[in-house]
Amino acid sequence: MTSSMSDSAPLVFRLHAGTPSVVRKVLLEQGWEEYDEEMHKEDDWNLYWRVSAFHNSDYQNLKPWQRLNHHPKVVGITRKDSLARNLRRMKGAFGSALYNFSPVAFILPNDYTRFLEAYTVHHLANGGRATYWICKPVDLSRGRGIFVFRDIKDLVYDSPVVVQKYISNPLLISGYKFDLRIYVCVKSFCPLIIYIHQEGLVRFATEKFSLTSLDNVFAHLTNTSINKFGPRYSTDKEHVGQGCKWTLNKFRCFLRSQNSNELLLWQQINNIVTLTLLAATPSAPFSPNCVELLGFDVLIDENFKPWLLEVNYSPALSLDCPADNTVKKALIHDLIDLMNYSQMDGLRQRGYLTKRFINLCYSQALQTKTSPVYLIPKHTPGFTRQKRSHSQPRSSFEKNEDKLVQSDVSVPPCRVGDFILTFPFNDATLKASQENLDVKIAFQELHRLNNHLAAFCNLKDERRKECA
Repeated sequence: MTSSMSDSAPLVFRLHAGTPSVVRKVLLEQGWEEYDEEMHKEDDWNLYWRVSAFHNSDYQNLKPWQRLNHHPKVVGITRKDSLARNLRRMKGAFGSALYNFSPVAFILPNDYTRFLEAYTVHHLANGGRATYWICKPVDLSRGRGIFVFRDIKDLVYDSPVVVQKYISNPLLISGYKFDLRIYVCVKSFCPLIIYIHQEGLVRFATEKFSLTSLDNVFAHLTNTSINKFGPRYSTDKEHVGQGCKWTLNKFRCFLRSQNSNELLLWQQINNIVTLTLLAATPSAPFSPNCVELLGFDVLIDENFKPWLLEVNYSPALSLDCPADNTVKKALIHDLIDLMNYSQMDGLRQRGYLTKRFINLCYSQALQTKTSPVYLIPKHTPGFTRQKRSHSQPRSSFEKNEDKLVQSDVSVPPCRVGDFILTFPFNDATLKASQENLDVKIAFQELHRLNNHLAAFCNLKDERRKECA
């Protein structure tokens, strides 16, 4: 290269209609500029963000300096019926003991006969007492169309639905039901690289839980889009406070006050995330220039067992309350850092990049044996620096970098901001995740990790009892 690297252009972002304003705000804070058709060339952008899915052509036309905020074909776990179908497949292939974190589910109308059999069995097993079920439309979000029922005569639907056994013994805080919104970033499906953000949201129902009023959505559903219209949303509820959200950090304080096994709980949640994404990996095409932010909704029952409720595609990033402001802006800052742009991305206008590097879209990659350009480069100062304040713009790019750096995917950074690497988590899973994913080894290592953790927690409990 003959030109100086100091004249690279600022990074450029494109936002599709409907993109939450916090995304634009964060990118501008980090020194990016927004794409303008009159100012920029057609391919003169680095990040294209949209809430809905991209078209195949968007993936096929990607340039090496461009990123998209969605992987292709993630619908296998983000649509309710597809998630139920994939988890059922994994249970059949690898055993129900491993995939025991999802309530039994039936996809209606196709599974109606199977549901009727299960309904009858549960009814007889309970001595005729009621068993509770929940019905969810497969293609609606924000709690729309969901209802809880006991008697099969109350099961009425006019579109495909998923019916699940309702978790009727949720852990309550001062009588209020809640679930956790866990933010997960999939850097890559091939190899599988998963990060979980350490901050997230706790979403409360705004009326006290009761099985005597199944039609009260403010007592049984935790969706903010529903509860913000509840009559008690703005009232100061015991321990919960006003509104309907906490941060995960506040929830951790609650767990410590309950003397619960916090370490084991979080590992179980990590397992849920990993095992769910392992179900999606076989159908996910190779797409190295993509990243995915998912929202995992997890319910904890009174025995401190976590249950997966659903996986959200493009989780809501609106800032509706103080907890949102605390969590979501920092989340997007960390996600942009995790994409790890380099100064070379600022040279997108230089023609030599287009000529020198092939298009690495997922469809072409399936036809070629060329090594991909991943998003995690070797020796990146950004992954070892101290956590920066998100109120400050991102520092300037490292100078004197004179070539496009190909990543060493064997060493993904353990932490970027509050994103923690949860898979791969050791040498065996690292090896298993590359090329063709070896799911059996991944399961074996998860089982071994869980056994070690359980032994550690038991020893810790014994020592605590001795000191008491």
